[in-house]
Amino acid sequence: MTHHVRSYRAPWWLPGRHLQTVYPVLALRPRAPAYRRETWDTPDGDFIELDWVDAPEGRPLVVLFHGLEGNSRSPYAASLMHTVRRLGWAGVVPHFRGCDGTANRLPRAYHSGDAAEIAWILQRMASAGRPVFAAGVSLGGNALLKWLGTGGESCAALVCAAAAISAPLDLTAAGAALRRGFNRVYTHEFLRTLVPKTLRKAQRWPGRFDAARIAAARDFDTFDDAYTAPAHGFADVSDYWRRASSKPDLPGIRVPTLVLNARNDPFLPAHHLPGPDAVSPFVTLEQPPGGGHVGFVSGAFPGHLRWLPARLVAFFAPHVPEPARNQRR
Repeated sequence: MTHHVRSYRAPWWLPGRHLQTVYPVLALRPRAPAYRRETWDTPDGDFIELDWVDAPEGRPLVVLFHGLEGNSRSPYAASLMHTVRRLGWAGVVPHFRGCDGTANRLPRAYHSGDAAEIAWILQRMASAGRPVFAAGVSLGGNALLKWLGTGGESCAALVCAAAAISAPLDLTAAGAALRRGFNRVYTHEFLRTLVPKTLRKAQRWPGRFDAARIAAARDFDTFDDAYTAPAHGFADVSDYWRRASSKPDLPGIRVPTLVLNARNDPFLPAHHLPGPDAVSPFVTLEQPPGGGHVGFVSGAFPGHLRWLPARLVAFFAPHVPEPARNQRR
């Protein structure tokens, strides 16, 4: 199986970081495949929902960890799962807690550095005996890299290769970027769903969180300080952003890993991206000049989202073990 994909180049008709970020969400929303849903109980008494694209036993499995407030219907998830299905591979989108439309059972939710959540999900995936490939987008990409970087060689027993797309590798830098200019539009959109969900938690567990600060949050400094940090064992927002950032852990990765960040991503300025000397030899850095934040639109107008799934498959395919590679669809 040979897969070659050219380096990403943004189409001429879609200029600028913000258009490249927003256009796919507004204009290119592919219909999600027909998923099979499963519910898994978590080790701490909660639950998550997973949406599956099935394939014959032994075929490679692509696990996609979505971004902040994303789900299996997000454009990048739908396009990747369609590609996986066409290949005859299996795919699954595990929803972070509360992201499937159903409130989870516990005061906690999910966060950018949740390596423990990634770990137990991938441990269960790998126990089925098929080759597993892990991809993470934005927040999900940062959490995946955190697991890979802190787990080191133990991760190689669970996944054959991994990829992180538009991960906010330095959360402090990303938080500062999201306070500025047009970026405040993205912050507003995230908080539009995060704040009501979190206020419902504050009502269920009175006195646990500062509901007034959550309700008044207009930036991630306030929201993460009032909810995300205390709900997930961090002292405050600064402690959370520092400890959850994956950038310091990139030298510890021992699994072939693609780290793809557009240099014009509005969520993370290019000067905060790592260079080759800041990552392990197992890491492939890909930093095209364009693409926005999880944009990567290609083709003539109106464009399509097929470049990113093709790039991931091209990176994963050489790492498929021989028995699965030779298996007929």
